[in-house]
Amino acid sequence: MGKRLTHASFATLAIGSLLVGATSGAAVHARSLAANKVLKIGIATPAKANDYGWNQQGVQAAKAAGASVGATVTVADGIGYDNVEPVLRQLATGGANFIIAQASGYNTLAPRVAAQFKVPVITYDSPKDLKQGLVSDIETSSQQGAYLAGVLAAKTTKTGTLGIVLSAADTNWFKQTGGFATGARSVNPHIKFLFAEIGQAAYDDAAGGKRVAQSVISGGADVVFGMGDGASFGYLQAVETASVGHKVWFIDVIGDKTPIDKKHVLLSSVLWDFTPIFKQAIADINAGTYGTHFYNLDAAHGISLLKTPYIPAPVWTLIQADSKAIAAGTIKIPLTATEAAAKASLK
Repeated sequence: MGKRLTHASFATLAIGSLLVGATSGAAVHARSLAANKVLKIGIATPAKANDYGWNQQGVQAAKAAGASVGATVTVADGIGYDNVEPVLRQLATGGANFIIAQASGYNTLAPRVAAQFKVPVITYDSPKDLKQGLVSDIETSSQQGAYLAGVLAAKTTKTGTLGIVLSAADTNWFKQTGGFATGARSVNPHIKFLFAEIGQAAYDDAAGGKRVAQSVISGGADVVFGMGDGASFGYLQAVETASVGHKVWFIDVIGDKTPIDKKHVLLSSVLWDFTPIFKQAIADINAGTYGTHFYNLDAAHGISLLKTPYIPAPVWTLIQADSKAIAAGTIKIPLTATEAAAKASLK
């Protein structure tokens, strides 16, 4: 997630044609910026926009934010990491006057394109690189949603043991580990945790995800909190298999896998809705105040828990109350941004 270097059609043009269109594109952007009006949004994502996760959430939010102001949206999804700058340039020369670089791994290239074409861009995990009128940043308080997931897991478990599985050594995954543990202990101070990590950067390792999820389930966990991009499909498979003999639940992160939950094991998901932030960014661009501050995805702006039919009404009422308290600042959640801090929170 933190290392991401994601369905409208997007025609790939030759790099040579990108250079030919640069001059006319720059003129379009100059006129748009002068009017301080976002009319066309471009979003570039590392993986496909049908992943039920980070990439899909970003594209859906871009479309929703665009629709709110009558702007069109061009999607460049599945571009990976190797040829990012030509794609960003293509979005810029294609008329976009706001570009969403939906990956923290793009936060070096995107500001370069912003400066060259005078097009505002938004990046991730780079709050010190703001540039007025051109570059802003999104930070994530992901631990807040994980706290709510921990409350739900502790209210659901029958074994008193919860599983936490990670796909990578990722700052957001570490923050969510601590938030989940804190939320669960707010319900039961004596609850137990089993922790497993696939690898340093195994975001899309579904086979590895299935393996580590099976390991915590075999240890007694009957609720699995899984963080992983493509690896999450492996988590889901492990939970489905285990639920044949006895009920094990899965709590996902970032997206909503309800459409593919054929075995009815998806208890919930920590949702990351970027729509409020994208809308505010557009408003700031239009007002001429863009790039003077960064944005925070938190319980007050986009982070929530997915409501499913499997959550009892009293538990959902508690979760909603806790969400409001987090947004108001009356529930404090420790920040566990490193692996050592995350593991210490489980002891």
